[in-house]
Amino acid sequence: MQSSNPVLNRSSAFAPGQGQAYPGAAPYGQPGQYGQPGQYGGAGMPPQQYQGAPANSRPMTLDDVIVKTSITLGVVVAAAAVSWNVVPDRLVTPVFLAGALLAFALAMVLSFSRKINPALVIVYAAAEGVFLGIFSKFIAGYVGSSDVIVQAVLATMVTFALTLATYKYFAIKVTPRFTKMVMIGTMAFAGVILINFVASLLGFHTGIGGFGAMGLLFAAIGVGLAVFNLILDFDMVEQGVRAGAPQQEAWRAAFGLTVTLVWLYVNLLRILAILRGSN
Repeated sequence: MQSSNPVLNRSSAFAPGQGQAYPGAAPYGQPGQYGQPGQYGGAGMPPQQYQGAPANSRPMTLDDVIVKTSITLGVVVAAAAVSWNVVPDRLVTPVFLAGALLAFALAMVLSFSRKINPALVIVYAAAEGVFLGIFSKFIAGYVGSSDVIVQAVLATMVTFALTLATYKYFAIKVTPRFTKMVMIGTMAFAGVILINFVASLLGFHTGIGGFGAMGLLFAAIGVGLAVFNLILDFDMVEQGVRAGAPQQEAWRAAFGLTVTLVWLYVNLLRILAILRGSN
């Protein structure tokens, strides 16, 4: 099964398994007892055949995904709080860069790993938290108030809830074409951000990562892409549960949702900071 998130394509998510399918689960590409097709050909790729969890493992449930996601987000918040309060001013820049680079590297490893590693997911969440804590503290200093952090967190929660409600209420169907379009847009956006980051290190400033009109535009685009990626994540979880994916795959779903929510929070925080301006 294929899905997408703001940083990368989780192309190995819910990879073909071994063993017997659980009741109600059907291989992707074949109809299941729920009346829904099991086919999912994300990113224009042919649908994979998934046969459910191994015989010695129970299938993943929605509760598994909720619990694992709560754990990863809890680690992100805890690491963010520590980096906000503990990292001395003289180490802010190197710790910020170390957290960002480590989180990116681990995200790449986790995204293309056939078997998900829960320990790496936790380390990723910790590294992401270190990055977020320092970034959030910088934004709070820029606007002259930590209230903007609370506003960004609330905005992230509301956006998540509204996207989930829209996905369920309107029964949004995630088609291969939709997935491909979101992936192309996401990867193009991520590429621009990466190039801009490298350029800024070399002394070239385009305004994309700044707090002007260009920064506001790209932050808004980032929020839109994050919302679309949330829809892909919801669909990935729903299909994984329906197909009887192994319980361990709940960690992959938690990782994907964490990446998307972090992306959403960062861009919402930037929008709020730009609209409020510096103190």
